[in-house]
Order: sequence, then structure tokens, then C-alpha cells
Amino acid sequence: MHPSEPFPQFVEDYLAHLYEFFPGQASQDGIHRHDDVLENFSRLAIETHIRALGGFSRRLQHIDAAPLQPGERIDRRILAAAIESRMYELETLGTWTRSSQLYAAALVGSLAGQTLSDHAPAVERARRVVSKLRQTPRLVDAARDNIAECSGLSVKVSLEAWRSAATLIEVDLPRAFSDLDDLHILGDLADASSEASEAVAAYVRYLESDLAPRAKASIRLGREVFERKLQLEEGIALDAERLLAIASRELDEVQEEFRSVAGRLNGGDPIAAWRKAQEQHPDPGQLVPVVQQQVEDLSAFLERQGVVSLPASDRIVVAASPASRRSSLSSVRPPGPFESRPGAGRYHVTDADRRWPQERQAQHMRDLNLPRLWSLSINKVYPGRYLQSQHLRRVESKVRKSTLLASMSFVKGWAHYGEQMMVEAGFGHGDAAIRLGQLAESLVGLARVVVAVRLHCDDLSVEQGMRIFRDEAYLEERVARQEAERATFDDTAYLAGSLGRLMMLKLRRDYKSKEPGTFSIRTFHDTVLAHGNAPFWAHRDLLFDNASGAVLE
Repeated sequence: MHPSEPFPQFVEDYLAHLYEFFPGQASQDGIHRHDDVLENFSRLAIETHIRALGGFSRRLQHIDAAPLQPGERIDRRILAAAIESRMYELETLGTWTRSSQLYAAALVGSLAGQTLSDHAPAVERARRVVSKLRQTPRLVDAARDNIAECSGLSVKVSLEAWRSAATLIEVDLPRAFSDLDDLHILGDLADASSEASEAVAAYVRYLESDLAPRAKASIRLGREVFERKLQLEEGIALDAERLLAIASRELDEVQEEFRSVAGRLNGGDPIAAWRKAQEQHPDPGQLVPVVQQQVEDLSAFLERQGVVSLPASDRIVVAASPASRRSSLSSVRPPGPFESRPGAGRYHVTDADRRWPQERQAQHMRDLNLPRLWSLSINKVYPGRYLQSQHLRRVESKVRKSTLLASMSFVKGWAHYGEQMMVEAGFGHGDAAIRLGQLAESLVGLARVVVAVRLHCDDLSVEQGMRIFRDEAYLEERVARQEAERATFDDTAYLAGSLGRLMMLKLRRDYKSKEPGTFSIRTFHDTVLAHGNAPFWAHRDLLFDNASGAVLE
């Protein structure tokens, strides 16, 4: 029997390894030791990473759980599942051999970490960007060498991702460092950007002319892989049939409520009511001030109602999306949980481009209708992702604090749960349009579960998936198709938010039934957030002293 090493030392070693292998994500965590390094996804580096994971797995097995504190025992289980999940992803799923989007996302995330944050002086961040740009051809070569086969949809999505990377290099970086007056650094930045742009452009041509014509791989994970992936990543051990039954049941219930609320707005056709509500939107060019006011109103509501604590922090900045992020309607980037001196978070929203034709501008703003905008701002800021990140800074466990080990069903689930919880708490004073927007988002989330399960575990086609989003979640066909295509590459992460919302609601019901006479919604929310980014099974163990029960039923 090997001697048991100190568990805190193991945690430090494992996180240090992850931060070295994923320097861009380390920066998002607030760890800046590797800020001048771009991810190395060469086959040799990945194989070395796999061997290291195997070594960490063996080390963890030798750590006796008995003498650990209760929280450490839970952290040990979280780490064991996380390591096994990473090894399963690398060795069995092999996304790094099938998806070029993975490489583009690493490049964008790594560069954005130095442009969307003020954790260091601009000149220092510019030097780090120069270093990363000079390593970009190596990342491009790894993508070319590692991806042997993929699906046609994977190539389509990857092309969009690499074009966003090119926009970041060619447009966003010069804007981010436009105030620099160091001519030497600016010259280096221009030279490195040119070299990186050429590498990305050449790879885009390769995707279009070489990989796309022979991209014939399946879009499906298969039942066994899908179920195992969900179990390892999120601790959800339900089979595909049970997941589908739960999602279908919830979809029916939300549709019934949607029709009821729509009836109060329009007196009849729910789709007509929703289309009418979508005509309530900011004018082009007015999105940022409208959303800024929403954020202030949400913060004030939480202060008055006291449904969750608002830690003192720097305010969040609402701004127009950078050019490279305009494919998303909104995004949020909070300071990292380990940041020594956190700055303001950033909430980006994508306004219509005034150069677009009038009809395209109108269509874009309908997508950003006021009912939906409220849900987006709740999800991204208060009490969603940004507020959660503020609570995360207070978490003591490094395992449950690091975003690299986060449970996506909890992180996304909390944000989606927040949309429903705010309406329940009285936000909007019973405004039927706000409620309809929240229900519309719930319908999309539940349709994602149905489509993902049936596409990866059965024989559902993308076209059939599009019709589910169109007919059951009331999306316009253009958006419905985008959602169905996303199911082919986002797989289990794609449905994490909706499943997480359901698991959060069940956690609240069970906690309330445990202490019905003393239940406080604020105490419940603060306690859950204090447990960090743990999977739901761990939240249940922490709340109920190991008498956890099912996370979802």
C-alpha cells in the first residue's frame, strides 16, 4: 500500500498541471503565470497530457478518504470524476481529432483573455499577445495534423469559428491596444498579427478546399457514449429514455403555461402573441443603454427583495460586443475567481449593424426583443452568471472554485433557474410579456434536451430537429435550424442549462421540505452559491449530509 500524500498538495499539483496545459482558461480563472503561452495541442503534447492524467488518477486512488474532512471527501470524488471525464474525452470521444472548432476556440479564448480584461497594464498584456500570436502557426499546424475526419456540419461550424479568430486578430486587437504609444510593441504586434492572420487564412482555405469535400463522419455520439459522457461530466446517471421522458413532460407543462400567458396578451394564438411581443425591442443603436438600465433595475430589485446576497464588487460594464463576438447575441466575462485584484466584469450585447439592410436590422432586433432581453440580462448578470462569479470568489475549496473543474449543469443551470426564480419573486410586477419571454427561453432549453437525446441516441435528423424547435419552441425557422445544428457539436453541454434548471428546482424543493418552518430563499441561495461550481450530487451531499437522493426525476 502506497503512503497517502496530503490531499491539498494533490489539488495544487493537479490544478498546476491543468493551468499549464490550458493557459487561456488559467487566465480566465485569474491565474496569470502562463499568460504568454498559447495552448499546445500537438499530438505529442496531448499524449503527454493523457499520461499525466493517468498518473494523477493513480495518485488520487492512493489517497485514503477516511481521514479527510467531509468537504475534502466530496472534493476527492469531484476530482476523480473530472479526471476520468477528461481521459474519456481524450481517449474515447477524441474531439481533438474530429473538431477544428476546438482549436479556434482555444485561440480566441486565449487572446480575448488579454484584451477583455484589465488585470495587467496594457503594455504588458500587449507583449503577451505578441507571444501568443507568434505561437498561432503551431496551433494551426496541430489542427491540420490531428483532424483526420469530421462531419460536414463540423467543418461549417469550424469555419465560422476560425473566421471569428481572424476578426479578433485583425480588428479587435488593434482596437484593444489603440491607446498604446510604445512604437516597439506596436511594431511587434503588427508583425505577429500579420503572421498569425496568414496562418489562419491558409487554414480556412484548407478547410474549404481539402477537408470539407471529404467530411463524411457521423454527427452522432451514439447512445452509450452520450449517456456515459453525461454521467462523467455532470453526474447524471439516467438513461436516454428517462431523460427524454422528463424533458417531454416538462415541455408539455411549459407549453401549457405559455399558451395561458399568451392568452392574456393576445386572447388566442400563442405564436401570434409571441410574434407580437417580439416587436417590442430597442431601436438599432440603442441596445447598450437599454440593457444598462435593465442591469441597474435587476440589481435594485435584488437589493429590495433580498432573495440572494449581492457581494460588494466593482460594477459590471455593459458594452457592444467586439467584432469577433458578434455571432452571439450576448456574452459575459466576469473576473476570475482567483484574481488578486479583480476589475469590472463585462457584459457584451450585439446591436444591429447600421450598414445592414433594413430587414436584416429589424430581424436582428426582433431576436433581441425586450421580453427576451430581460431573460438574457437575468441569465448573464443578476442573479445569473456574473453574480454567481462574485460568490465564487468567497469559496474556500479550490476544487469547487476553479472554473476548469466547474459543473456546466450547475453553472448554466443556476443562470436558467434565475430566469424563473426572478419572475416567481415578483420581478416585473406580473408583466405577462416578461413571463412569456422567460417561458420562451425554457421552451428552447427543453427542446434542446429532446433534440440532443434523440439526435445522438436515436436517428433524429437535423431537419427533424429544426422542426421540433420551430413547432414546439416557436422559433423562426432560421433560428430553429441554427439550434438543431448546434446539437451536433455541443452535445451534452448543449442541454446542461435546462437540466441544471430542473435539478436546481428539485434541490430547492427538497431543501424546503427538510426545514419547512424555517426555510429562507435567501439562505438557500447563499448556501448553494457558497458551495461553488460543484455538480448537483455534491451540492446535495453538502446540504443533506450525504442523504442526497436523486438529482433529477
